[in-house]
Amino acid sequence: MLVQLSIRDIVLIERLDLSSAGGLTVLTGETGAGKSILLDALTLALGGRGDAGLVRSGAAQGQVTAVFDLPPGHPARAVLTDNELVDDGDLILRRLQLADGRTRAFVNDQPVGVHVLKKLGAALVEIHGQHDDRALVDPAEHRALLDAFGGLEGDVRATSKLWSVWRDTERAREEQETLVARVRAEADYLRHAHQELSALAPEEGEEESLAEKRALMMQSEKIAGDLNEVYEAVAGPKSPVPELASAVRRLERRAGTLPTFVEPAMKALDAALVSLGEAQEHLEKAIDTAAFDPKELERSEERLFALRAAARKYETNVAGLPATAARFADELKALENGEDELKKLAAASAETEKAYRAAAEALSAKRRMTADALASAVMAELPDLKLERARFTAEITSDGAPGPEGIDRVEFWVQTNPGTRAGPILKVASGGELARFLLALKVALADRGSAPTLIFDEIDTGVGGAVADAIGARLARLGERVQVLAVTHAPQVAARAHNHMLIAKDDVHGEERVATRVTPLEPGHRREEIARMLAGAAITDEARAAAERLMKGAA
Repeated sequence: MLVQLSIRDIVLIERLDLSSAGGLTVLTGETGAGKSILLDALTLALGGRGDAGLVRSGAAQGQVTAVFDLPPGHPARAVLTDNELVDDGDLILRRLQLADGRTRAFVNDQPVGVHVLKKLGAALVEIHGQHDDRALVDPAEHRALLDAFGGLEGDVRATSKLWSVWRDTERAREEQETLVARVRAEADYLRHAHQELSALAPEEGEEESLAEKRALMMQSEKIAGDLNEVYEAVAGPKSPVPELASAVRRLERRAGTLPTFVEPAMKALDAALVSLGEAQEHLEKAIDTAAFDPKELERSEERLFALRAAARKYETNVAGLPATAARFADELKALENGEDELKKLAAASAETEKAYRAAAEALSAKRRMTADALASAVMAELPDLKLERARFTAEITSDGAPGPEGIDRVEFWVQTNPGTRAGPILKVASGGELARFLLALKVALADRGSAPTLIFDEIDTGVGGAVADAIGARLARLGERVQVLAVTHAPQVAARAHNHMLIAKDDVHGEERVATRVTPLEPGHRREEIARMLAGAAITDEARAAAERLMKGAA
């Protein structure tokens, strides 16, 4: 609940530190004393729109700080966690309003965006009045209020989980359907490409191997002629070997007579014959090594050119052809298996949809029972609020359109008088009726579906006597469950309060301006204020006695 509100330099408020307690707290005072300023300041702290006009004349900036005491597990704490904000005790919202129109927001002294402040504010405080445009008249919130009244939040969470499972399964089915359709449309191309690459059968590193082999064979073709010519010179018809051998034999015949002259020459010629023999052997080996089949060169070139042509055709390089072939094979396999997979996913989607719709239908049935109970609870409050001839209903339309919260649209309808047409509450109820319907609904909901602090801004306007007393009684009952702050002009409401604060506008000593102050009232001063509300400017003893009776009757 709200435990403290500090305001600095906002409109007529120069400095105000206000402590707040539980139960029903009323704020009273003369018209124009500054009650609306107090609410505008609190709204600013809760993430409301900033306005340079809120800054007190002569001040550079205004500031509002609201401190809340929250139990563990309150939804506002989840907002802190989601935004990585400190959560170690009280929750402190602070908003600076600069005179140039800019604002700055802080949560637990950490700077935040206004959207974070607004989200926290929505979880902490509800402000209602005759022209309320929040939960009561916003159909988008009616379903959540109905679920809160019936305690159906667990059913909603279970339904939402089934919705997510169904949507995930359906999304997978749609993706598979798209894949199958695409592959089917490309089936002829895929089959041709797969057959072509399968026939080509590219191997890893094949391009480099073929290129090297081709280069070697082309070089061998050039050197083979030279080797053959040299071989002919060494071992062919014109070879010097026979003549040299004959010369050696002649010298051998002379070696016995003139050994000194003959033997050196013989040795040299023998060495030359041996060298020529070795050269012949090397040449024969070289010729054998360089020998190649021209057809083999042609085959290698054709293979290399085919690989490179395929690479260009399928927009890859030769090294990527095996992976491309594997991809085509996978896509063809996907085509073959896709239909079966699609059938499985379709069956799974149908099954999860069936589970979701069963849960949604069960939730819808519970909502219809809850709607009757909520209507009865609200209707029970209406007679004392002088709406005894009115009717309240929670209209549920189950059009089958699925969503995470089920298949229902919920809208609060009213019929203010017999014979008139029922319709959406905002369109049918007047301002005063709307405020009383709101109060009846809030009493029926008690602390379910409500923020921990409720603020009612003059919802008793235009009523008096028994109706005002009935409003006060219901505000007091609400105060037993949640913190309630009510701005009121009705003494019957003020008499029911657990806490009473007087808002007044006083002259500032020594200056030509006024300032708003807020004073907590003790019992004696409460009686005097309630007497003023009864009698006006001139407070009579009769008014004081009437105020006393109101206070005792409310005790």
